Amino acid sequence: MDGAAGLPGAPWRWLSRRTLRGRLIAGLLVLLALGCAVVGGATYFATRHLLLVELDSQLRSSARLYHDACVRHPPPGAIPRGRPPDAPGCGYFPGQAANTLDATLSHGVFTSKNVVSAPCRLTRAEDVALARLPVNGGPQTLDLPSLGGDYRLTAVSGHDPDDALVTGLPMAGMEATLHDLEATEIIVFACVLALAGVLGTGLVRVSLRPLRRVAATASRVSQLPLHDGQATLTERVPDTNPKTEVGQVGTAFNRMLGHVESALARRAASEARLRRFAADASHELRTPLAAIRGYAELARRHPGPVSDDVSHALARVESESARMSVLVDELLLLARLDAGRPLASEPVDLTRLAIDATSDARAAGQAHRWVLELPDEPVFVNGDEYRLHQVLANLLSNASAHTPPGTRVTVQLVAAGQRGVELSVTDDGPGIPAELQPDLFDRFVRGSGGRSRASGGTGLGLAIVDAVVAAHHGTVTMTSRPGETRFTISLPALNGQPASP
Repeated sequence: MDGAAGLPGAPWRWLSRRTLRGRLIAGLLVLLALGCAVVGGATYFATRHLLLVELDSQLRSSARLYHDACVRHPPPGAIPRGRPPDAPGCGYFPGQAANTLDATLSHGVFTSKNVVSAPCRLTRAEDVALARLPVNGGPQTLDLPSLGGDYRLTAVSGHDPDDALVTGLPMAGMEATLHDLEATEIIVFACVLALAGVLGTGLVRVSLRPLRRVAATASRVSQLPLHDGQATLTERVPDTNPKTEVGQVGTAFNRMLGHVESALARRAASEARLRRFAADASHELRTPLAAIRGYAELARRHPGPVSDDVSHALARVESESARMSVLVDELLLLARLDAGRPLASEPVDLTRLAIDATSDARAAGQAHRWVLELPDEPVFVNGDEYRLHQVLANLLSNASAHTPPGTRVTVQLVAAGQRGVELSVTDDGPGIPAELQPDLFDRFVRGSGGRSRASGGTGLGLAIVDAVVAAHHGTVTMTSRPGETRFTISLPALNGQPASP
């Protein structure tokens, strides 16, 4: 029942999955097929009616001839009543067509039956059907298999009111004509539908060509690197005619691209000013911060007596200035990376880099368990060794700062040949909250403010990881759930480097 209930909607579901061109062609063919069916049906029934009218006219003529022969001019020595049914009824008379049935009934009993130029062997059931014909001169249709099919029959009164004269004409010629008409209509309409499908496909294809240009332009725009500050959209839909519907779509699309281009230009200019301000401010702050740290350190080394409060204040000034210097350096690095400043490019041994960074992290966080999983052979990439060390150090520092003591932190290095190099840092800590994961690599993103500030974090560590890896033409991904957090860095392998076992 469910399948039957959903059956009427199947054509609509099929159409909904087709392209616009397919739906237009299908609609054209369906409408044309309906038109052909209506025209064919009307032609068939009109022709049948005309042929039937002509046949009834011939039937009336034949009935009149038979009536005249039997009533008005009976032949001399006519056979009396009670003669055999196959005996001739009214003698020979010209004008009757071949296979015309002539029969005479008296008191419901056949006194004669004759078929012109053919034998007359009616069955009992056919005799009964003929005897039941109304004697009113109206045409009737009966199926007489013994005579070869349908007959058009009429019955009129004879010389005696109890007599009935039956005349019938075969309908085989009319049916053959209608059959030929059906075959001709099917062949012609099939050719028309095929020709309409071919020509309609070409016409729809040509008509939708401007729409395909709109789609191609949109596809090219979607492939432009707009995320890296590209603000110029040179792509436009060509040859837009505002007088057509598709041309109006193309014009509107070009207008939208112009608005997007101007918005991107304003955004790119704003971002450039912001980056320039961050770079200039970071650069200008480095000198006074270094001076503050130097003066604080010099004051703490004063040979004279210094109260504990002053010593504590100087220590805090030195500590906060050092933290501020780190923040300024990180902001300056991000500003330079945003501006597209190139990094150093030389072979870097990631195996040694992983060992050094993990050793430093182990010395700083001895409450954690540190595990190294390295290949048997050194793995090299092309890049900036100092920045790559900074990336790994940031990841290990985050793992140490945001997981409880006893957490296992695993550094794994895998060389996959042509697929590149994968460096991952995995811990079995509590995981990263789901609400933080989408924006984790944004700048100044912190988990809980108290925890981050207590650990001295600036909220720029993972942003630097993402920017440095992108500058090395690599990617960094993160997956986290309770019990496992994994950061995976994928970098291009050094050209010609064999895959490690």
